Amino acid sequence: MALRIIFMGTPDFSVATLEALAEAGHEIVAVYSQPPRPAGRRGLELVKSPVHQAAERRGIPVFTPVNFREEADRAAFRAHGADVAVVVAYGLLLPEAILTGTRLGCYNGHASLLPRWRGAAPIQRAIMAGDEETGMMVMKMDKGLDTGPVALTRRVTISETMTAGELHDALMQAGGALMAEAMGKLEAGDLPLTVQAEEGVLYAAKIDKAETRIDFSKPAKDVHNHIRGLSPFPGAWFELPVAGKPERVKVLASERTGDGVSKPAGTVLDDRMTIACGEGAVRLVRLQKAGGKPLDAADFLRGTPVAAGEVLA
Repeated sequence: MALRIIFMGTPDFSVATLEALAEAGHEIVAVYSQPPRPAGRRGLELVKSPVHQAAERRGIPVFTPVNFREEADRAAFRAHGADVAVVVAYGLLLPEAILTGTRLGCYNGHASLLPRWRGAAPIQRAIMAGDEETGMMVMKMDKGLDTGPVALTRRVTISETMTAGELHDALMQAGGALMAEAMGKLEAGDLPLTVQAEEGVLYAAKIDKAETRIDFSKPAKDVHNHIRGLSPFPGAWFELPVAGKPERVKVLASERTGDGVSKPAGTVLDDRMTIACGEGAVRLVRLQKAGGKPLDAADFLRGTPVAAGEVLA
């Protein structure tokens, strides 16, 4: 017999899990998502979240409370009579009244190998730290921040050139399949739970705009990880003087090169956008000026010449 599920999620990342649960034959009795937000150039149009739109395509009722402080919202949640709630990137810390508002509790799909990278930005932080592996985990939620016992894990390798966007997509698909497997086991009464280790806890703080600027004084490995960990969004950047004024340029892809380079950090070494770092060098492979489209380095340089010997800030 299929489970009655409340699904809670907001961005594109969550949609794959919603779809996987529906395709597995479970009854999605309600979807909760963040309220429509202003979008467009002037921010006048309210846009529904990707999960909201996906639920409407399937004819599933959608609820968008700002929070669950009102008893009416908590009562409405309980009134769905759900067996379980599934939460994937919902964007709201849930109160205990919601965590216990279904027969079997709440299960979360989290994009890290817990207890490493609890919190808001586990995908970006894993790459920025140079991790070679991450994964998706299904855990039973408790009152802490990603502290509940783990049910299932699916590991994903992080290659040396993988960006946050590419890892996002790989984990998104892995997460959908893993949650469908977990709910099948829960339905059968055969879902194991293992308490998280107390050692190895790291928190994945939300990415702050102040940390997105590239620091070429760091070793090339760290600069490369910084670039790919922030690609495509929000994007690591440097400033380039254009017509006498500094202009911000995002770097969407890079590669390590030039061990033993002795030039000052930030120095342009050749006509291929190879940049000296504190140790070694990086080649900037794909770049984007403000308001422009992403370009390979060769195309970028045709429109914006950068001479060897110039120092980037």
